[in-house]
Amino acid sequence: MILLDTNLLVRMTDSGDPHCAAARQAIHALFARQERLVIVPQNLFEFWAVATRMAGPPPTGQNGLDMTPERAGQWLRFFQRRFTLLPDREELTARWYDLVKTLAILGFRSHDARLVAAMQSYGITRLLTFNTGHFRRFPITLLDPGSL
Repeated sequence: MILLDTNLLVRMTDSGDPHCAAARQAIHALFARQERLVIVPQNLFEFWAVATRMAGPPPTGQNGLDMTPERAGQWLRFFQRRFTLLPDREELTARWYDLVKTLAILGFRSHDARLVAAMQSYGITRLLTFNTGHFRRFPITLLDPGSL
């Protein structure tokens, strides 16, 4: 199993993103290898936040995709059809807290720790992400979409 990071989902939905093709090609390559690609509820929450935010850099924009709620909802349904959605497990909060405490995770990186905690709760060791630097402190295997 391979967990997909939200940045991969965001990039694959934005044809104007320079990493869109790499994201889509990585997904196709992994499916061709018969890999099981999974997402967790946090991916859906994070995608919605980015997809429905205003486009453009601050201060006028918010680095979002400026999608309508309808369009963002279409993508959420697509993700759930294409990838396996694993529900949050009861131990997720305790695993997350252990990670942030042990690794002294602060601020926004706590979202990354939550994804890793979800991975741990399912025994998933691999993460497909463009943001490998965000996850280097965690005991997981990082897969860069550009290298597949």
